[in-house]
Amino acid sequence: PTNKQATHFRFAELRCPASRTPSFQPRINPATSPSPSPPPHRNEQKRRTMPVVKETITPGDGKTYPKQGDKLTMHYVGTLASNGAKFDASRDRGRPFSFTIGIGQVIRGWDEGVMQMSKGEKAMLRISSDYGYGARGAGGVIPPHADLNFEVELLAINGA
Repeated sequence: PTNKQATHFRFAELRCPASRTPSFQPRINPATSPSPSPPPHRNEQKRRTMPVVKETITPGDGKTYPKQGDKLTMHYVGTLASNGAKFDASRDRGRPFSFTIGIGQVIRGWDEGVMQMSKGEKAMLRISSDYGYGARGAGGVIPPHADLNFEVELLAINGA
């Protein structure tokens, strides 16, 4: 492959971790704990109130909504909320993106935000970092703790 192909980032290739919560939880006794936890990262404070915001651009049919396990076909453009830099777009490739909703195939912000859309709807999903790629970032193009914006269009649910 050429260098461009080798370094090309695709949102579709960045899957969610198998588990969204750590398997080990340390036991802390508040009475003997030496000090409270440090304050959360600045994005963590904001995301507690609005982890995913959906802003409708073009309404859909208002009747047909995805449910967990449905196979969806969508177009999207992903940008960093901080500076608007585009990191990926299905439209640039001329191919919609297909995935199964509600089972962790995509970031949590998509699983939650897209479920609020009806077929044919075009919307902006504003996703806080913990509902995106969190502290790890992704693909060398999404930095740690980055809030994301996705312009998304729900084209089909289960092929229809």
